[in-house]
Amino acid sequence: MDQDNSPKGSTSAAARFIRDAAAAVRPGTFLGPRDPGDAWVDGEQGKFWGKFGSAGLLVFDVGRGVLLQHRAVWSHHGGTWGLPGGALHQGESAVDGALREAWEEAGVPRENVELLFTSVYDVGYWRYTTVAVAAITPFEAVISDPESLALEWVPLDAVAALPLHPGFAAAWPELNKRLELDV
Repeated sequence: MDQDNSPKGSTSAAARFIRDAAAAVRPGTFLGPRDPGDAWVDGEQGKFWGKFGSAGLLVFDVGRGVLLQHRAVWSHHGGTWGLPGGALHQGESAVDGALREAWEEAGVPRENVELLFTSVYDVGYWRYTTVAVAAITPFEAVISDPESLALEWVPLDAVAALPLHPGFAAAWPELNKRLELDV
C-alpha cells in the first residue's frame, strides 16, 4: 500500500492530480434538482445522511475481493474507504437504492450481480442497509461521479487494514463472516 492509502501499487503523479482535482468538486455543483431524500436527519443517536434512510452495495467477486470506494475528501468521513451508496429516494427499497447508487457512483451493472443478503443498522429514526451481492459476471468499476477518489477490488483479508468509514469499519467483521459463509 502506498502513502495515498491505495490498496494497489504506487499512484502516478498524473493520476493523483486528476484524483485530487475531482475531489475538489463540491455537492451543489451537480446539474439538476436534488432528490428530497438527500437531506440530513438528526436525533438522539446523531446526524445521518438520507431522509428516507441510506443503503450501500457490498459487491463480492470470488477472484478479486470486494469493491470499495475511496470517498472524496469533501464527503462525510471523506478520505476513508467504504461502499458505493447513499440516500434512498422516497418509497425506494434498500436493494433498489443500493443498486441505483452503485450504478451512479461506480458503474456497477445490476444484471451482473446477484443478491446474497442484507444487513440493517437501525437507530429508530434512520436506518442504513448494506446490500451484499455476488458478481456473477465480471465487470470493471468506473468512477462516474465526483464522490470517489478511487474504486478498488480489495481482497477480504486486506479490507480491515485500510482507513475505513467508521460505520463500515464497525460492520465489516460481521459482514466478512457472512460473506465467507454465503460464498
